[in-house]
Amino acid sequence: MKINTAEFIISNSDVTKCPTERLPEYAFIGRSNVGKSSLINMITNHKNLAKTSGKPGKTQLINHFKINSNWFLVDLPGYGYARVSKKTKEVFQEFITDYFEQREQLVCAFVLIDIRLEAQKIDLEFIEYLGETEIPFCIIFTKADKISKGKVAAHVAAYRKELLANNWEEMPQHFVTSSTEGTGKEALLEFIDNVNVDVFKDLNEF
Repeated sequence: MKINTAEFIISNSDVTKCPTERLPEYAFIGRSNVGKSSLINMITNHKNLAKTSGKPGKTQLINHFKINSNWFLVDLPGYGYARVSKKTKEVFQEFITDYFEQREQLVCAFVLIDIRLEAQKIDLEFIEYLGETEIPFCIIFTKADKISKGKVAAHVAAYRKELLANNWEEMPQHFVTSSTEGTGKEALLEFIDNVNVDVFKDLNEF
């Protein structure tokens, strides 16, 4: 897939105010400072489509971007804010949960994981939540350029082992990426393109 257009549509904290178009949506979410904005900018060929910041928690709303006029990229607030109040965390958690459980257009969630770190409890808990609620998802390992290729493979293997130990039957589909080097971009866009083909095929049957 080649991305020709990427247009910001709306930001809000109310899932009922999200776009009404029946287009497939792909939600990007992860722990604060995981490199989500940089990844979004990399795959869409835009330097500033998603706001990047050195401060965790920059994204605080549900952000919809229309890609190629036929699907939505959804930039969601990170979970596990280190520098916001407990009350603010609860507000974020509520509308994130509403989005995942009420948004019919959502076809896949991408959970971003910093490949340099050992499996974090908060990531494992969120992945477990997606599994329990039967929300389709993939894992995107970020910042692969920060470690050697040998360590990349070892860290992915360690994550697989951790998930299998937590009652997962198999490792979810995953992608290894680097926003700096463009690693994983083609594979990720090819995956989205293939899912879109199936989605639109199903829609045309009705």
